[in-house]
Amino acid sequence: MERLLVEIGTEEIPAGYIQPALDALSSNLMKRLEGARIDHGAAKTYGTPRRLSVEVFDVALKQKSVTTELIGPPEKVGYDEQGRPTVAAEKFAEKIGLPLSKLSITETEKGRYLCGTKTERGLATRTLLKEILPEVILATPFPKRMRWADLAVEFARPVHHILALLGEKVITFFIGNVKSGRFTRGHYFMSPKKIKINRPEEYLEALGKAHVIADIEERRRQVDTLVREAAQRSGGRILPDEELLDTVTNLVELPVPVVGNFETKFLEIPDEILITAMREHQKYFAIIDADGRLMPCFVAVNNTRTRDMKLVATGHERVIRARLEDGRFFYRSDMGASFDEWVKQLKGVLFQARLGSMYEKMLRVKDMAEYLAEAAGGAGLRDQAGRAAYLCKADLISEVVGEFPKLQGVMGRVYAAAKNEPPGVAAAIEEHYRPVRSGGVLPEGEIGSVLAIADKIDSIVGCFSVGLIPTGAADPYALRRQGIGIVQILLHRRFSFSLKALIAKSAAMFAEKSDNPPEKIADLVYMFLKNRMAHLLAEEGFAKDAVAAVLEVSADSVPDVWDRVRALDNLRKAPDFEPLAVAFKRVVNIIRQGETLGADRVDPSLFEDESETALRDAFERVSASVKGHLAAGEYDQALREIAALREPVDAFFEGVMVLTDNARIRTNRLALLSGIAGLFDQFADFSRIST
Repeated sequence: MERLLVEIGTEEIPAGYIQPALDALSSNLMKRLEGARIDHGAAKTYGTPRRLSVEVFDVALKQKSVTTELIGPPEKVGYDEQGRPTVAAEKFAEKIGLPLSKLSITETEKGRYLCGTKTERGLATRTLLKEILPEVILATPFPKRMRWADLAVEFARPVHHILALLGEKVITFFIGNVKSGRFTRGHYFMSPKKIKINRPEEYLEALGKAHVIADIEERRRQVDTLVREAAQRSGGRILPDEELLDTVTNLVELPVPVVGNFETKFLEIPDEILITAMREHQKYFAIIDADGRLMPCFVAVNNTRTRDMKLVATGHERVIRARLEDGRFFYRSDMGASFDEWVKQLKGVLFQARLGSMYEKMLRVKDMAEYLAEAAGGAGLRDQAGRAAYLCKADLISEVVGEFPKLQGVMGRVYAAAKNEPPGVAAAIEEHYRPVRSGGVLPEGEIGSVLAIADKIDSIVGCFSVGLIPTGAADPYALRRQGIGIVQILLHRRFSFSLKALIAKSAAMFAEKSDNPPEKIADLVYMFLKNRMAHLLAEEGFAKDAVAAVLEVSADSVPDVWDRVRALDNLRKAPDFEPLAVAFKRVVNIIRQGETLGADRVDPSLFEDESETALRDAFERVSASVKGHLAAGEYDQALREIAALREPVDAFFEGVMVLTDNARIRTNRLALLSGIAGLFDQFADFSRIST
């Protein structure tokens, strides 16, 4: 067993490309090793802006041999009466590459057949890797790829060198005009010479001596420690920012922090502008004091250690000062503007070519937000939700958002608060964009929640109305994320709005823009959101068949869906659940067979067996009890009550034949079963439960 080490040395790769590329590189390599029957251990990845590396431990030096038994024609076809091989036997032997003398007879279920045992001996791993590695490297996915020189190969950035070792031996291959070898390079500025690697075990130490920390986790720890220490020396502490920490980690090969300062006059502008100017444009860490207030200083992380770090700090200060001056100017300019004027200007901002302007979207969202707010909290909430909707897109016109697009919503909240809008309205302007990613923070207030739902359902229904429906490969308008957001908000706030009514109202607003009737669009969106619910429930660990059974009955109230799934999941843990499910499935199947017979009323005078009376009495008793539990939201208790019908249902099926030839009795028995089915149909379609 030996270690396999592969490094692709390149020009600087964007920070956001590195970790996804390493994950794909490692995963694809492991799959190819397994497919080639090469035993191996775990993999470890390393990466910097100028290299992507993967190391695989305990790699076998030879692929496993495979012995296969190949079945040929029947014995009576392969040999004549004298036992001599026929043409069929000769052809079979030729096909599998064996002499006739190596053929044998094997007993099968169908009789005696000719067979041959063929062994495919394993090749040397190095030989196989010469083909595997270039294919794996060039298959590495990137958001954008590029070519260089006159080569046909593509990668994130031009490839300068390739290190490929299996133990002490080089795996030789080409990527474009670059031949693999045993050399890597150190830090581009501080140690750019070639470094010879004799064995993979030397790799990390050799790079460390050349001012490169290739282990991403170790480099992240160092960045975190060094920027904290730098902030402490300035009398403050780092404003926590894990995402920025990840980004900076992949911007450098050797972290060298430096503290810079800016004038206190810039502290008069909102913190959000200061932080964004430092974070987004320059990748600087903001520093706060013991009370959490921003200080007029920052930490920048350089990729090179220099003799005069004060000169480096001065350069950073000059750059950020210009950014902050812009932010200060834009903020002051925005503060003199009017919300009403900004809203009018939304008529010139395109939402989507076929769906019109942001002003049109705002009007639709306002209508929907007022509708939802009134259902949730009455006229008072309705007025505030309407005001928040009217203002929610206005900051898109502001100069600060024009300079710092990631502050949309945030600046709307800041400006609304500065102009004395109600706190709930101001907060809702920012919150209506939430969640901004899967698993992200949800709106905290009720106004922000209804506004977020209104905005997201407008985007989803609008896109569906003009044919912009997500596919397996593309979702350019992030409709899946927005759909999940709607479901999560409804669940979190326990909003019991009718999802169908919500979708239908939105679809009606796009009737003139769509080539399809609103009803068709509404059906498509309802199914789309049902699928989002199924996805979320599966992620929470609920069984797929239970989720499908519940959603088949209804997905109109999101909190109700979760309550029913939990209740069904609890019932499934009972030891007698399987016979219960079988009994209920039988009820459904019988009804389906007789559903054309018009079974709707039960006539006790037609009962022929005491099991019919017993089932009718149990049903009436349970039905009343279930109704009370449902009214109180006690789903577990209601489902347990229904489960108590199993024994009288089993006795009923043992005592009578439901689909008897007597039409009146058959219809009466189907009516009784229909009532039973109606009870558990309030929870789930038990025919979808696996038993």
